[in-house]
Amino acid sequence: MHIGQYIPGDSLIHRLDPRVKIASTIALSILILRGGVPTAALVSTFLIVLVALSRLGITAVAKAFRPVLAFFALLFFVHLFFTEGTPIPPFPPWAVTPTYEGLYRGIITTWQFALLILSASLLTLATLPTELVSGIERLLRPLQRLGVPSHDLAMMVSIALRFVPTFLEEIDRIKTAQMARGASFGSGPVLRRALAALSLLLPLVLSAFRRADELVTAMEARGYRRGPRTYMRGLTMRRADYVAVMVMMGMICLHFVSV
Repeated sequence: MHIGQYIPGDSLIHRLDPRVKIASTIALSILILRGGVPTAALVSTFLIVLVALSRLGITAVAKAFRPVLAFFALLFFVHLFFTEGTPIPPFPPWAVTPTYEGLYRGIITTWQFALLILSASLLTLATLPTELVSGIERLLRPLQRLGVPSHDLAMMVSIALRFVPTFLEEIDRIKTAQMARGASFGSGPVLRRALAALSLLLPLVLSAFRRADELVTAMEARGYRRGPRTYMRGLTMRRADYVAVMVMMGMICLHFVSV
């Protein structure tokens, strides 16, 4: 999974201030969740332009969707079969039946979640983890007056994003080992496949605790302590960053015009 992984580059998106990219991702997420079809179409066009400007390549961006395809399918079919409305012929009006309203909601909801994944992927693919921590810490810094540990929160978010692909690789490794011992995850009755999936849980939890312990040891060995930090290079807003902020404000205005 490419969420949490940085791909080096020198594109306009890579050079933007991390604060602008983080704030823009949050704003886009709110627009996606609150908007309807016109907003989703507007955000889709905007994200396609950003993908082209980032020079990351379609293949790298598409890999972010591979692990969540099953979730998208589940999301679509849940809406399709469990939304009340007019049954789609030749299905009769049973308690659980596909409906035109469910088809519409399934497409819209899946589309919105795909846009959320794409915007989050663009942020992590084109932003160094250190810049991500610095950007989150700067955005949360005003909350320090209320006793909120901004740097610790930023570090937690960065570590969580960094370990998403690591855990997915761990699931694949454990799954392969279980299949070598005769476990079946893709065939047989649903109950048997569910029990086989549960067999991944315990090794994964143990692996997570082991990796957390190794990470704590490594951070303590390097002298990491809680509290405020200083940075070798400060964040400075440039002309491109101000232009990006104005573009995002334009997107928000277009959203309110379209609703």
